[in-house]
Amino acid sequence: MTVKKYSPDIIFENDSFVAVNKPAGLLSIPDREQSQISLKDLLLEKYGSIFTVHRLDRDTSGIIIFAKTDAAHKYFSQLFEERKIEKYYQGLVHGIPANKKGTIDAPIAEHGVQRGLYIVHRRGKPSVTDYEVIQEHKYFSLVQFQLHTGRTHQIRVHCQNIGHPLACDELYGDGKPVLLSSIKKKYKLSKHDEEERPMLNRLALHSYRLKFTDESGQVIDLEAELPKDIRALLQQLAKNK
Repeated sequence: MTVKKYSPDIIFENDSFVAVNKPAGLLSIPDREQSQISLKDLLLEKYGSIFTVHRLDRDTSGIIIFAKTDAAHKYFSQLFEERKIEKYYQGLVHGIPANKKGTIDAPIAEHGVQRGLYIVHRRGKPSVTDYEVIQEHKYFSLVQFQLHTGRTHQIRVHCQNIGHPLACDELYGDGKPVLLSSIKKKYKLSKHDEEERPMLNRLALHSYRLKFTDESGQVIDLEAELPKDIRALLQQLAKNK
């Protein structure tokens, strides 16, 4: 994705907020180094003024909300803080979890040595994730998650903790790309390709749905379908069962 050519995929907007379907690979907000353009930068160009409410990891795709006014910013910040917003994700994990649905209640703390890495630790902050297996395939499962807390890397850490890390997760899994040759028995490389191109080469996690009540008392229920790369991989997994 070339960020310069990217124009935000707006799912919903009104006078107080905008909901965007963020592609994988784009920062939600500028990083400390200002190393690359972020979604917030693009929205600032469009609206002139925009406020951060929450964020998604760079490689996570899906729904993210930005406030348009100071009052909306305060309102949404409070919604997130008081956990009055329903947050659903979908992700592709390695293997098939033994329990098809359950709750992972495991406190998360920052790693003592490695900056930017998080672990399950009894001294960590309370962290709760509900999960349900939606599709089972030979090597991977599509799982839906509901977050009840908002810790950094929460789903990624919790998936690792139950022994089913997310596909292509460099920090908490093996980080290896998913290749069609590993799924399809009689795979042949096309004549034009010198090497196989991965079907998926980024964190297989998508912010799928947000549900909340806005300032006017209206229930807002937003969804963003899985991106093309994950959908294409699921099709191949279904074909090659």
